[in-house]
Amino acid sequence: MPPHVSADRPPHPPERGAVDALITRTRRLRGDVDAVRQDTLGPEDDARGRWQRALYDLAVHQLDDLGSHLDQLREGRPAAPAEPPGTDHTEPLAPYEADAAAGPGSLLSRVGSAEWNLLTDKVTWSEELYRILGRDPSAGPMSLDELPALVFADDQALLTAMVTDCLVDGRPIDGEFRMVRPDGRVRTVHMMGEPVLDPDGSTAAMWAVLRDVSELRRTERAVRESRDTLQRRQHVERTERRLAVEMQEAVLPPWRGSLRLPEDGPASLDVAAHYLPSADGALIGGDWYDALQLPGGDSLLSTGDLTGHGVTATSSMAMLLGALRGMAVAGLRPGPLMGHLNQLLDAATQPALGSALCCRYEPATRVLRWAQAGHPAPVLFRGGTGRELTAPEGILLGATGAAVFEEAEVVLEPGDVLVLHTGGFGEESTGDVADRGDRANRLTPLAARLTDARDAQDCVRVVVEEFGQGEREGDACVLVARVTA
Repeated sequence: MPPHVSADRPPHPPERGAVDALITRTRRLRGDVDAVRQDTLGPEDDARGRWQRALYDLAVHQLDDLGSHLDQLREGRPAAPAEPPGTDHTEPLAPYEADAAAGPGSLLSRVGSAEWNLLTDKVTWSEELYRILGRDPSAGPMSLDELPALVFADDQALLTAMVTDCLVDGRPIDGEFRMVRPDGRVRTVHMMGEPVLDPDGSTAAMWAVLRDVSELRRTERAVRESRDTLQRRQHVERTERRLAVEMQEAVLPPWRGSLRLPEDGPASLDVAAHYLPSADGALIGGDWYDALQLPGGDSLLSTGDLTGHGVTATSSMAMLLGALRGMAVAGLRPGPLMGHLNQLLDAATQPALGSALCCRYEPATRVLRWAQAGHPAPVLFRGGTGRELTAPEGILLGATGAAVFEEAEVVLEPGDVLVLHTGGFGEESTGDVADRGDRANRLTPLAARLTDARDAQDCVRVVVEEFGQGEREGDACVLVARVTA
């Protein structure tokens, strides 16, 4: 059998200067990784943060391993220290995890070496190997036949096969198995070894380096588990977003473009609306717009915004919008209607706050009656100018069950443009639903363009072009009603 290429070990260790340079570079890189880790780690209760932390820990552990190997390479294989006569080994060893000589968790205490001489039956173990396997040095090293007794039952066949391949076929050993220490702790050990051949090509000995990789494998497992958790959470978030989008599309009015009201006679209102998603498109909230023909020829116009995002917000929005439509069809005026919506939201199993605006338009008299609950007032454009209507009293829906909502009236004229919105226009944002009314004033500079627009759809296009590209914390809706007669 030809000698294995690695059987001829170099007679001299590598030059110390080259190894010292590698050690310096490794330590510098380790420090850089640790600095980046401290600067970029997310919160521990966040799945992505735990995943990042595990990856950084894995990188640090691997660099520590590299540094310890280079240290041993620089010093050469340590010789067993001479023991004075009468040395007593009966005292128990210090716990492996808190080895005082190498330091807590030091990688130096996790790499040991061994050599089994097949001609003389002599076995040599390094001190580190005794620590790794938790074996008292007074018991002496174990032979290759005895070694499987420490190996986890399921892994004994693996170790036996690796040793047999090494001794019989001259194959190098490179594998991992679990070993049970006398104290009952299970350690994962990575073993690398090679046969030592005599001049005739026969196996004379086997040497091996055993490395405790338990902590490394725990870190890798933490990386996998954190990654899996993150992927599951991302899958849940994508599923919830899809459900929220589908529910929103099912609830909001199905019409696209312009809507003529009333639909069964001469149109008095030309209505168009648009939904603007949040800046990143991921936050589907409880914003809505609605336009509906009521019995008797009146028209209902409404916008609203519930706090929160996702399925919870869209399901609450669906409940509230359904109740609003039902009560408006039943003939309730905007003020009492808002009061019932407030009681409904106050009694809901999932508490929430929301703003809303409800308008009822009578085409025969061109009177618009409206009420609001902590919502931006409509903006009326007439004759090339715009102004925000004076809002009647009304607080956020769900804030208190005893709230009273007043009504206001305004007489519209042909050519008037009425803009309802849920906020979210412009770049500044306070995040407070009640403060969004300040943003309505930003629409007034568009007066000339809105009053000169051909129809409601063109008016919506003007508003979206002006404000649709700005940064918004959440989604928003805009509804335009143009009086045609």
